[in-house]
Amino acid sequence: MKQWRSPRAQYLLALGLASLVSLAFFAFGALRNHSLEFDYFIWNLFLAWLPLVFAVRLVVVLRRKAWTSWEGILWSALWLLFLPNSFYMITDFIHLQDVLRVDILYDTLMFTSFIYTGVALGFSSLYMIQTELAKRLPKRTVRTWLAAVLLICSSAIYLGRDLRWNSWDVLTNPGGLLFDVSDRLIHPTSYPQMLLDVIGFFVLLSAMYWLVLRCIDLLRLAPHD
Repeated sequence: MKQWRSPRAQYLLALGLASLVSLAFFAFGALRNHSLEFDYFIWNLFLAWLPLVFAVRLVVVLRRKAWTSWEGILWSALWLLFLPNSFYMITDFIHLQDVLRVDILYDTLMFTSFIYTGVALGFSSLYMIQTELAKRLPKRTVRTWLAAVLLICSSAIYLGRDLRWNSWDVLTNPGGLLFDVSDRLIHPTSYPQMLLDVIGFFVLLSAMYWLVLRCIDLLRLAPHD
């Protein structure tokens, strides 16, 4: 029982509770509207959990093996591949007016619940990986790595929302994905909307994660019971 009283276990339970609250909001909305519209949020939330699962597994592997081992590389790749799904949920706000519903304000509440939980899951896994990197690399290198990851996530959000690619396509159709984005990679300035979206999400995610880190620092200074 003591293991479930640890801060990490309590935090994991809190994430689970937040997910259940989101599902409850969806269930009530479905009953109220007599419709399963927006049921894709359930799948999106599942995808948002995967990076945390992969990060936890990676941390376990790193306790006994080097990061350059095949297991370390595998779980790192899976984590990075699915991490953008957690932040991609922010773009789901555009679906608020897709269909006529009983109460758009309630739908906004439900959307926010799912998105908030998804982003929290993504940042949680990112912080776990950052902590492991901080044990092995200088602070400046870790910051550069964080910026690169958030830039990759921002680019992936653009690919998912505007070009309709997803994480699975990296494995199932890598050629098609590369063909579709090759001209954008070679001539990025020819796609101003892409630059606006990628830079915008990079700034947003960086600001949000910086705030998370500052909150963690503040909590460390707080007196413990």
